[in-house]
Order: sequence, then structure tokens, then C-alpha cells
Amino acid sequence: MSAAQFKADLRRRAADLRAEAFERENLTAANLRLSAALGDFQGQVLAGYLAMRSEADPALAMAAHSGDCCLPVVARKAAPLIFRAWKPGEALVPGAFGTHEPPQSAPELVPQVLIVPMLAFDARGYRLGYGGGFYDRTLEALRARGKVTAIGFAFDAQEADLVPVEPTDQPLDLIVTPTRLIWPMAT
Repeated sequence: MSAAQFKADLRRRAADLRAEAFERENLTAANLRLSAALGDFQGQVLAGYLAMRSEADPALAMAAHSGDCCLPVVARKAAPLIFRAWKPGEALVPGAFGTHEPPQSAPELVPQVLIVPMLAFDARGYRLGYGGGFYDRTLEALRARGKVTAIGFAFDAQEADLVPVEPTDQPLDLIVTPTRLIWPMAT
């Protein structure tokens, strides 16, 4: 089995596990834990995401953040994401891959902290995304400019023994689940 086939199979299994976890894990507890973790970043620009399907939804933590918030925008395929300012309740427009995003009139912001969605993660801080590489390219570009903190937000059931890693994969600095804060040791 090739690495690409292995990752595709892992994505399918991880999506099934996440969907099951979505039904039973406590998302309110997860948001409270995420809000507490974000306390160290008050006043900093926070990039979050609008949950799709069975993703852990960071909306409550984003609404509680005292600082500017923004959402990702897919500007081009194979390019880093850009981020536009957004406040909970503001109008959104249809975006790429079935997402919704702030309108083009919203100012672009450079986040200092990112809440990152995923299908799976491991104790080293590596995540399994959806295969487009958008967050890996984005984190690489932001880290080249300065300090940025990447916080993975997931259900406990999304933890894998080992996520396959490629040279372009960017590790997370922190992972927040309904029951834990995980400070990874990427190797």
C-alpha cells in the first residue's frame, strides 16, 4: 500500500471515528477548555474555523475571545490560506469546498493564533487533515514571518497512535479535547 493510499484509508476511518465522537463527546466542555487555553492569547488575532459535518466546533471559544477574530479563505489551490476579519453573527458568503467565509470587503488579518480542524492527531502534535495541505502551507508561511501558535481542536476519539508524516507537515503547538490539553513533543 502506498503512503497516499494509507493516508486515504486513515482519513476514512478517522472521519467515521470523529462522527461517532461528535454524538457522544461533550462539545461544551471542549469549548470551555479551549477558551481557558486561549486565555494566554487575549488581545492577539485569533483565526478559527466554521465547523463542517462532525468537526469540533470552536464557535463558543471564538465568541469569548477578547481580540480580533478571523476566518480562513481559500484564495487559490496549492496556496496558503488568507484570513479575513469576522465577528460571530456577521454575514458570510459561500466559499471553496462548501465552506462559508467573510466577504471580500472584510479586512485581511494575519493571525497570531490558529485553531486548526483535523480528522486525527497523534501525541507528537501531527494532524491528519483533509489532504489539501492548506493548513500546512499556511503554518509554514506564518512561521516564516514570526511566532504563531497552532492549536488543534478535536475530540478525544480522534487521537491516533501515529499519524503518517511528510516533510511538508507542520506540527501543532497544543491540542485541546473535551478532557485534555496535550502539549506535543514533535520529533
